[in-house]
Amino acid sequence: MTTPTCELNDGRSLPALGFGTYPLQGSDAVAATVSAIEVGYRLLDTAVNYENEAAVGEAVRRSGVPREELFVTSKLPGRHHSYEDTIASTGASLDRLGLDYLDLHLIHWPNPSVGQYAEAWRALVELRERGLVRSIGVSNFTRAHLERVIDETGVVPAVNQVELHPAFPQVELRAVHAELGILTEAWSPLGKRAAPYGEPAVAGPAARLGVTPAQVILRWHVELGSLPIPKSATASRQAENLDVFGFSLLPEEVTAITALGRPDGRLFGGDPDHHEEM
Repeated sequence: MTTPTCELNDGRSLPALGFGTYPLQGSDAVAATVSAIEVGYRLLDTAVNYENEAAVGEAVRRSGVPREELFVTSKLPGRHHSYEDTIASTGASLDRLGLDYLDLHLIHWPNPSVGQYAEAWRALVELRERGLVRSIGVSNFTRAHLERVIDETGVVPAVNQVELHPAFPQVELRAVHAELGILTEAWSPLGKRAAPYGEPAVAGPAARLGVTPAQVILRWHVELGSLPIPKSATASRQAENLDVFGFSLLPEEVTAITALGRPDGRLFGGDPDHHEEM
């Protein structure tokens, strides 16, 4: 399969759909990631706190796909937000992955009570200048968090990876991203156990198009300009999730899926102003 790309504000690009690896670990993570690469995924998403960077790196080597054809993302944990800790943590991520550079490195959560995320951002800018990271971004940042790092450094994140699925479509934050030129990336893009596969807004287009409800939701992301990173350890499901670029939803179908959003639609109450991960 040929996956289209999304252009970033730094002149680089990412595949328009990626492979999420949380909570895969160990040999299961290696096998699932190798399978995903064989199916056609080229964007791989890991993090220090997933404890599977080494497995993802092993899968990259086993796949036989040239390194320059793969786009590897990792994420900086909250306990490493000081400038020096960010530099050291990124080096440790590269060591575990067995790679010379990261294609994309994100601050995993802003952890505002600690108040060091802007310091971590300055370090990521430095790492990009050194060539250890190709593109830099953030995860779970609100407008206020984004504006602070931009105001303090003049550097706009290329990506903000956030919770985004039909129950929580992030309408306002996506508008902020569009205003600032930031790509929206979606974790838990299907909504996990709360995935609305039986809702008429999803089931209707699936029946019309002859595709699965999951494919409809992933195509909804594409139509929104969101880059989803679904996870599956099953090769057939991996292929199904990637196969969403050969059909389109009607505008009214996109609107109907977005309308499934609820104020309490977060999966676990992960409000970035309060939820923190170290």
